[in-house]
Amino acid sequence: MYAEDSRIVDRRIVLLIATTASFLNPFMGSSVNIALPRIGREFGLDAILLGWVTTAYLLSAGVLLLPFGRLADIYGRKRIFLYGISVYTFSSLLCALAPSAGPLILFRVLQGIGGSMIFGTGVAILTSVFPPQERGKVLGLNVAAVYLGLSAGPFIGGVLTAQLGWRSVFLAIVPLGILEMGLILWKLKGEWAEAKGERFDGIGALLYGLMFLALIYGFSELPSRRGGLSLLAGLMGMVAFVLWETRVESPVLDIRLFQQNTVFAFSNLAALINYSATFAVSFLLSLYLQYIYGMDPQGAGLVLLVQPIVQAIFSPFAGRLSDRVEPRVVASLGLSLTVVGLFLLTGLRENTPLPMVLTGLVLLGLGFALFSSPNANAVMSSVERRLYGVASATLGTMRLTGQMLSMGTVMLIFALFLGREPITPERYGLFLVSARTAFVIFALLSIGAVFASLARGEVHREDRLAG
Repeated sequence: MYAEDSRIVDRRIVLLIATTASFLNPFMGSSVNIALPRIGREFGLDAILLGWVTTAYLLSAGVLLLPFGRLADIYGRKRIFLYGISVYTFSSLLCALAPSAGPLILFRVLQGIGGSMIFGTGVAILTSVFPPQERGKVLGLNVAAVYLGLSAGPFIGGVLTAQLGWRSVFLAIVPLGILEMGLILWKLKGEWAEAKGERFDGIGALLYGLMFLALIYGFSELPSRRGGLSLLAGLMGMVAFVLWETRVESPVLDIRLFQQNTVFAFSNLAALINYSATFAVSFLLSLYLQYIYGMDPQGAGLVLLVQPIVQAIFSPFAGRLSDRVEPRVVASLGLSLTVVGLFLLTGLRENTPLPMVLTGLVLLGLGFALFSSPNANAVMSSVERRLYGVASATLGTMRLTGQMLSMGTVMLIFALFLGREPITPERYGLFLVSARTAFVIFALLSIGAVFASLARGEVHREDRLAG
């Protein structure tokens, strides 16, 4: 096996590096959401183009996450992880210097490429180093770092945007990225590449990327004819990808994992549905609080801080609990709380009391915490070591695909109700109708996620303890 024995690796350093990286991505995403109205005003963007500032990042990350996960299994997870941090840091600097909307969206694509290298390797490195009986605890801490980033993002991003302008949000990432690169080069010893020597499936990666692009672009362009044709092309590409992957000797994604591994298949399905139903919530509430409530970015950030703080507090507990209780039980409870929180937000009006919004955010935060780390524990515990990178990347792909679908759903609703017009006071009523429609759809999707979570079956404890 091409890997330094995990017993001689300082696990605390590995945990610090992985959790720091897990903090950076959500910190950036939630900060940018707060800065979007300022970006829109400076560049004169309508609601749909404003959505592409977020969507461009998710799209590029989603296309490349699975191929980079496979490359990490073959050539080394630490190597791909370091490349990812480097690209992410450099592209953040470019975003801060963007002269107009076009270059900003382009640099967000580059940032997504770096993000895909990080998403596909961080959890895999943790799973490689820590024994199965500690996996839930460690993944819980990692998820807590994600939610800490989500917590800090709205507040710090709001302060930076209000005091120094939206470009400072991207500049804030640069020193953190440089620090992370230094830690990796100085302290992270060893390498993890259990699939070393296996061939990389370039054709499969290309088919996957084209399929993903066509599906997501088509969904975002609905209900136009162009969107329908792109969706059809994406579905045809999916068929071609599955056929190819079942025949190639060393696939970028082993389709048998979905056919023969119930825990893996339904855990990923639950993640896909959950993120499809939840990611755009902060985007919608950021616009709601600033346009309808008239809050500044700093005030909106403080309100949105509630949800990720709850997530950060309860995620380590949920991770430890999933080491003792079947992950599907804990995760399904979390998804049920998410359903309640989303249904509560379907009642948003111009005069909705702020405590009602805060209650919805608390329920969503608790639901996310109980779902995320137990679900990740189930996925990573259901595969052998040589597939840790692919498993981590697949789960990350479900997350990013779900986030893309979530944003695509909102953009489709905006296109139907608002058209390609800025959100002005005269159109606040239409914006509220759009937001309520989105929350109804998201709540119904979350009910489906509960059933997918319950259907996954049990994680075999003897397999997990065998490591």
